[in-house]
Amino acid sequence: VAVGVVDMALFDLAAKIAGQPLYRYLSDRYGDGQPDDQVFVYAAGGYYAPGKGLTDLQDEMRGFLDQGYRVVKMKIGGADLAEDLERIEAVLEVLDGDGSRLAVDVNGRFDLATALEYGRAIEPYGLFWYEEVGDPLDYRLNAVLSEQYRGPLATGENLFSVQDARNLIRYGGMRADRDYLQFDPALGYGLTEYLR
Repeated sequence: VAVGVVDMALFDLAAKIAGQPLYRYLSDRYGDGQPDDQVFVYAAGGYYAPGKGLTDLQDEMRGFLDQGYRVVKMKIGGADLAEDLERIEAVLEVLDGDGSRLAVDVNGRFDLATALEYGRAIEPYGLFWYEEVGDPLDYRLNAVLSEQYRGPLATGENLFSVQDARNLIRYGGMRADRDYLQFDPALGYGLTEYLR
């Protein structure tokens, strides 16, 4: 992470020296010179905390919506399946039942059996994505899950190198029509490695 932060700071400095905003600097040098005029963002929360009940979780998500976010993300996997389903359903109430506006993040906690069990349970909700389900280097887990879970998957955030990213794409079962690759430059040795 330290290498990634230093690398990103150097890119920021280079953009400042060039007198350009970073997005323009990157687009001109590493893209097609036509930066996107819009960027998708979502609000992440829904963390587990002592004494945090369903009403608190709902209030947190309402706060995100009040700030203008259309998609919210919450953590799962820190409780048993029944409790997590209650938490998901509580957030869906806030979203008027629209599962396509809710993403869930496991933070790499599940083995294959648990990933599949949760996948079967949450698939009917039609969630925005099911994220970081297992160990980031367990490409087989991701591939088997992608064969069984019809909804979108998101992963790649905890991969550090271009080789890891290639292996995820080659062996992780990622589906181009629905899944999300989420490489994080700060975790992956900075923009230099990210651009590769």
